[in-house]
Formats: sequence, structure tokens, C-alpha cells
Amino acid sequence: MAFDDHGFVGLLRERAASDPGRTYARFNGDPVSYGRIDGEASAFAAYLRASGIEAGATVAVMMRNSVATLGVVFGLAKAGIAWVPVNAQQRGEGLRYLLSHSKPRLVVVDAELAPLVREALDGTEAPAILVHEPGGGLEAVLGSGRDFDEAAPPADAPFAIMYTSGTTGRPKGVIVSHRMLRLAAEGVGLVSATKAGDVLFVWEPLYHIGGAQLLPLPMIRDVVLAMVDRFSASRFWQQVREEGATHIHYLGGILQILLKQPPSELDRAHGVRIAWGGGCPTDIWPQFQARFGVEIRECYGMTEASSITTCNDSGVVGAVGKPMPWFTVELLDGAGQPVPQGERGEIVVRSSKPGAIFPGYLDNPEATTKALRNGALHTGDLGSFDAAGNLIFHGRMTDSVRCRGENVSAWEVEHVAAEHEAVEDCAMIGVAAEIGEQEIKLFVKPREGAIVDPAALSTWLGERLAPYQNPRYIALVDEFERTASQRIMKHKLSPRRDDCFDRAAQQRQ
Repeated sequence: MAFDDHGFVGLLRERAASDPGRTYARFNGDPVSYGRIDGEASAFAAYLRASGIEAGATVAVMMRNSVATLGVVFGLAKAGIAWVPVNAQQRGEGLRYLLSHSKPRLVVVDAELAPLVREALDGTEAPAILVHEPGGGLEAVLGSGRDFDEAAPPADAPFAIMYTSGTTGRPKGVIVSHRMLRLAAEGVGLVSATKAGDVLFVWEPLYHIGGAQLLPLPMIRDVVLAMVDRFSASRFWQQVREEGATHIHYLGGILQILLKQPPSELDRAHGVRIAWGGGCPTDIWPQFQARFGVEIRECYGMTEASSITTCNDSGVVGAVGKPMPWFTVELLDGAGQPVPQGERGEIVVRSSKPGAIFPGYLDNPEATTKALRNGALHTGDLGSFDAAGNLIFHGRMTDSVRCRGENVSAWEVEHVAAEHEAVEDCAMIGVAAEIGEQEIKLFVKPREGAIVDPAALSTWLGERLAPYQNPRYIALVDEFERTASQRIMKHKLSPRRDDCFDRAAQQRQ
């Protein structure tokens, strides 16, 4: 099978011209045609040009999923202007940083979020703001009927500046080209094994690569996107059934959250064949397949490498599979040498397609130099190969705590803790130790209706973890602050030691 990497703007024009009434997506159940998306995108691109914003500039967009968001994103793509997607949950200093670092010529924002943008821009040389509100602002622009007939941007022109989640530090702006987004969609097609007529349920926000990578998919696989405005665990399977979805996507702890919902007749009363995504724990894999009757297809990737690097199409539980046809993967030790089969090394990605790996981070040469070395992407992730050559993912190299002379992987501790029947989600960080390096603090969100006794949980963990892995501190939380991909924002978790259960203090009593 040939995999095209020449962008996607031309495909939208072709579909709109040949069959304008055909459904591209449904949003909360309402169909959205190719003709409408193409027309609104052209109108927005024409507005940008009339406003003096030329190809190569940046425009920040702080919008939740909506039909208007589709028009804006495709309009920016037509005009060759880099989309800067901004998480709708951003506030204060974090928002101020993104809007200053990306230097947008324009900020497009939902009406209810506009005050946050104005506050963040206060005291700066602020760009223009276009508000998405009923009957005016952005809606008037999208409905203007203006035409736009410029040629599609080159495949390696920047499509977006996508800022990393920033769970441990300042976000970095990944430069994503039109070619990269097209390859990301091609990768989704392989991972999810879609065929013509399939319906992909889309809960993830477009301001994250997990949502954005789906935008070209209907045009290359003849599928329909069934979009909703946000993820809801309690309504998930009802929405899936109403949309006639054949595929669902998962990230972060989504599968665990769904498993911990009360059993329902909807668990099997749906048409979903495949759940595809990244981050499915080995123990969750067979549980999810057995309860919901869907096939798990796991993948691994980073925004920096066209989103999807490997795909597990063999069903080997716990593996993220083998590389996309345009990538190769090596596992290297600290000296840059390949590690033996079965041992862990840094995941390093190379490509046979020029432009499949990002050109760098926006205005951050230090981070770019660290990530891109000798033509390869050094991911900062740990992996190993099984005997069949499948990649096994072992978490971030830096997401660990040095405790009692041992490096403790947050990924390993969290996956054990998440197995507890009363735990919906959890996160581990390192905190200051009275003596030595660090102590482990575990944050736990109880499952709805469940009560978590930290002392009992500590005993339970002690039976399943090595002594140096067992968290000294356990804190209960009602909710976690999350990134767009539903990853927990660990840098916002409290490092205090006096606001939680302390195993050592209990043992002294």
C-alpha cells in the first residue's frame, strides 16, 4: 500500500467539488458536509489575507471542539498560516507564555474564554482578537461566502505549532508540517484498521495531536468522524451507540476510567470493533476486551514524529508493536550503543521519508539539539524488544524518583496502584526526604462511590511493590488537573508532606 505524504488541503477541495453534500463529520449528532467545511475554511482564509496575515505567520486558537473550529483550522491550513492550538483549560501565566512565545498575529477564542485571553495579554503588545460568539465575530467571518483560490501550501510548510503537555516544565512548541499531519492520519488508518464506511468516535479535543491527527482521515479512508464536545465517562457508551461508532480512541487513563464505571447493558450493546490508542496497561488489556467485546490495538508515538511511530497489529498483550513503514526504531544505552534484546534502552526513531520527523521546536535551539541528533529523534522514552521484535514501552526516562539508592519508575508504581478496585486514577511524584534523596508521594482519586483508606491501600501496595517502590505518602484528591490528552499535570501536585497519609509516621505510633 502506498502512503501519501503530500499534505491534505487539496483533498478537501477535491471532495467538496465532487460531492459537496457528503458528510465529513457529525458534531453532537448533526451532520457537517464537505461543502460546508470547505466553504467556511475558504471564507476564513480570505479574511486572514484581507487582515494582512500572510503565509508563514502564526494564529493562536483557543476553542473547544465545534463546527466553527473545523472551519478555522482548515482555513489556516489553506492560507499556509501556522495554527497554534491552545488548551481551553489554560489560565494565567501558562496562557500568557503560549501567547507570547508563539507570537500570533491573531487570537481566535470562544466567547466564554475571551476574558482569560484578554487578561493574559494585558500589558503586552497584544495581537488582534476574534471572538466566536452567536451572530457575530467569527460566525460572521465563516458565513461571509468569500472565496479563496490560492494554491495549497508546500507539504513541509508548518501546519501547526503544537505545544507539548508541559507536565514537568515549560511547554515546547513542536513544529508540525502538513506532511507530518498527513502521515499521522495515514498512521491512524493503519493502527485502527479502518475501512470505508467506518465511524470514529472523537472525544479528544482538536487542540491535542490525538484529535488533530484525525482531521485528514475521512478524506484518505472514506470514514466519518463522530465528534462530541468533550469526554464523559458516564455517557460514553450511550454516545457511541447513538453515533453508530465502529472505533474508539484512548489516551491517558481513559480505559481504566471506563472499566470502573458501573456495569451496564450498554457494555456490549454497541457496534465498536476496535479501541485504538496508547497507554493500555498489560492487566487492563484483557479485562477491557472481555467486558466490552472490542479489540485493543496499541500504538506508540510522539507529536515530534508524525504522532504514530509503532503499531501493534498482532495482539501481543503489553506491546506497542512494530514501526510504521516510514520509521525504524533503535534502543540505545547511555553511550549511544544498541542494547541487547530484552534490555531497556532509549527509544530512538529514524525515518526513510524526509520530513516525517519534525524540524525542531519553535525558538528553542537547546531543546531541538537535545532531541534531534545525527538525523534521529531521541525520544527520552524507555523501551525494550521482545523476541519477535515487538517494542515494549517502559515510560519516560525522566519520570522517576531516586529513592533509597534506586530509580523508581512512576509508570510502574502507578500501574500497580491503578489495579486497586477503589482507585479510579493515580499519579506519583518525588518529594523531599528527611534523609537521603527523595520519598515517593502517591496521589489517588477514588472511584465514584468508593472509599479509599490510605493505610489499607499502603498495606495493599506493600504486598505488590518492592519496599523501595512503596509510596511513603498517600494523598487523596477529588480530581486531577489534566492536559488535553487527559494526562495528569504532575507539576501542579502538592509536594508537601504534611497534607497526607505518612506510612513512616504510622509505623512509629
